[in-house]
Amino acid sequence: MSDPSILVVEDEPDIAALYAGFLEERYTVDVAETATDAIDRVDPDLDVVLLDRRLPDGSGDDVLEHIREAEYDCRVAMVTAVEPDFDIIDMGFDLYLTKPVSRSKLLAAIDTLLTRSEYDDLVQEAAALASKRAVLSSQKPAAQREGNEAYAELVERLEDLGADIDDLGESLSTDDYRAMFRDLGEA
Repeated sequence: MSDPSILVVEDEPDIAALYAGFLEERYTVDVAETATDAIDRVDPDLDVVLLDRRLPDGSGDDVLEHIREAEYDCRVAMVTAVEPDFDIIDMGFDLYLTKPVSRSKLLAAIDTLLTRSEYDDLVQEAAALASKRAVLSSQKPAAQREGNEAYAELVERLEDLGADIDDLGESLSTDDYRAMFRDLGEA
């Protein structure tokens, strides 16, 4: 079995090299410094994409859209200095990490994403939505969250998934469950 493959999409060469250095011992790592290069390097065998939102020739959001439209079965973490806003609710990423990101946080994020890849679409959707809720809960005051329609829809969708997740949760080990939702805090 080969090592999981990671694509680091980062336009700052020093940061890209740092992330690659963090990961090369455990994973097969490739680096792209532009949106165009990232789109060219994404393929069906890729396991995880670490994606910056600001790239010199476009947006990481466009790369993410390409990945999802092509229906590649990889997990995507936005790793960016862009502070999250309610626009992230409709984006198809799995995790949102705000720079700077430490080695331990990056490795934990990849571990979480690879664990999530083992489960079905329902659990992946719930985990991604819960990650968005956790990020927004940590960045936005309660009054702003409560007054935002998209946030209310996100919370409602999570509640709708609740019963199905409870059924699925009975089949997961404690370690699996912790790894999948490690990035989540109480919302």
